[in-house]
Amino acid sequence: MIAACLGDRLKSVLRIVLRTVGAAVIVGATGLGAVAGAPIDPVPDPRPRPASAPVATAAATPAKAAPAAALRKRENRGDSLSNINAYFNGFKTMEGQFIQFGPHGEQSEGDFFIDRPGKIRFKYSPPVTLDVIADGRNVAVRNTRTATQDYYPLSKTPLRYLLADNIDLTSGVVNEVREEPDLIALIIVEDSRFVKGKLTLIFDRQTYELKQWIVTDAQGLNTSVAVYNTTTGKRLDPALFNINYYQ
Repeated sequence: MIAACLGDRLKSVLRIVLRTVGAAVIVGATGLGAVAGAPIDPVPDPRPRPASAPVATAAATPAKAAPAAALRKRENRGDSLSNINAYFNGFKTMEGQFIQFGPHGEQSEGDFFIDRPGKIRFKYSPPVTLDVIADGRNVAVRNTRTATQDYYPLSKTPLRYLLADNIDLTSGVVNEVREEPDLIALIIVEDSRFVKGKLTLIFDRQTYELKQWIVTDAQGLNTSVAVYNTTTGKRLDPALFNINYYQ
């Protein structure tokens, strides 16, 4: 029943996800309870050249062809990033549903709420007992079964790229752009003293809507989250993003 709601483009995203093995926590690069899995790059590489296609040689290709092709590639990349910026900065609030994929094909689901800057809430559906809240400063991971809670600085998690007040992906933060017929994947690699890993953001090629993100931590473990049934611009209850620091 869930799959029927996703639409053809999101189904193609999910086919990519289901070929991966990853961690089972929504902000995996921070090490929030990650489960071991094999590091597999979930974004398809460019398709190989058909065997019958002619191979260009130095003699057959004009000297300026390569620079011109590189320039077109940079221009296309710049257009994609600018369009995704416009999509993100066109709203402050978003809500919808998410599906999270675990290391052995298991899945969990729930509702999510975003109020930029800095606030997000993931409410898992039973039997999962996790609740993830960002209040603009910290991310709290609450286990309602054990009544325990862990905190992480928002600035040290991949969620900060989704929750900035003014998102600018053209500023050099994106390491690679991969384009498929119906999807665009942005890859952000982090290799600092405090944060190491990779964040892959996947967008619809036509609407530039966010469809999925995949976090790969320093050990190569993947966390995959797909979102659907999203709406933007609605006023959200501020209480959704309250963290009880005295719990």
